[in-house]
Formats: sequence, structure tokens, C-alpha cells
Amino acid sequence: MIRLTNLADYAVVLMGSLARRDSRVNAADLASETGLPVPTVSKILGALSRAGLALSHRGLKGGFSLARPSSEISIADVIEAVDGPIALVHCIENAPGDCDFEPVCSMRTHWQVINAAVRDGLSGVTVADIAHSPLPPAFAQMRGAARDKF
Repeated sequence: MIRLTNLADYAVVLMGSLARRDSRVNAADLASETGLPVPTVSKILGALSRAGLALSHRGLKGGFSLARPSSEISIADVIEAVDGPIALVHCIENAPGDCDFEPVCSMRTHWQVINAAVRDGLSGVTVADIAHSPLPPAFAQMRGAARDKF
């Protein structure tokens, strides 16, 4: 099964929440809205800020906001900010020659095509696309279990 990490999943959720706001929001408010623990929200927001997807504002009216319009931020951008490059298999993630089986592997080229298709699919969906879908009422309950994990 191909699966996103929980942090990448949560990062997409947080970016959608940021995109629905016209103002800055602090980590505690985002945590309350999404049902995620404050330390997890802070960790993800830090990664998103370092990647240039979110802005951190200091001071009394500080908080976080999107660094650019939500229509210009793809889901691939968000996932890569938290998890690093999108790679379905190890040999695609690194430079050629990193795999001992590369000289005899007939799959590398095929994996490159498949990986590009997955990345293109994720690049074709923006934060704006997901921001217009409201959070389901049970969202906080589903994510509430995450409080114990982080």
C-alpha cells in the first residue's frame, strides 16, 4: 500500500485551514479547529514555513498565514515540505548509482514514469481546491486520536 505519512496528511489539512482564513491564525487555534495536538501543529507549521509555503508572524497579533495564494500551492508542494521528495521506491529518490541492483534492474525507468505520474497528479491539486471543501463534522473526532501519538 502506498500511504502518506500522518504528518503529510496533517500538513494538507492545516494548509486547507490556513487557506480558508483571511487573517493570521495561531497554532493553538489551528489545533483546536483540526483536533490535532498543538506540538504537532507547531512542528508542521515550522516545516511549512521553512519550505516557503507558510509565513510566521511574530508579535501580539502574530500567527501563521499562507506565503502565497492557495491556488499557487500544490498538494505535492505540501507533502514535499514535510516528507521530502515524492518517491515511490528508494532508487527513484536518490541519484543514479545508489542502488546495487541498478545495472540489472529493468524497472527503474518504469518506476520513474510511475513516480512522475503520481507527482503530476498531486501537483494538479492545489490548496485552493481542498480549501473549498468544508471539514466534515466528525473531523476533530477522527484526528483526536492523534493527540496521544505525538
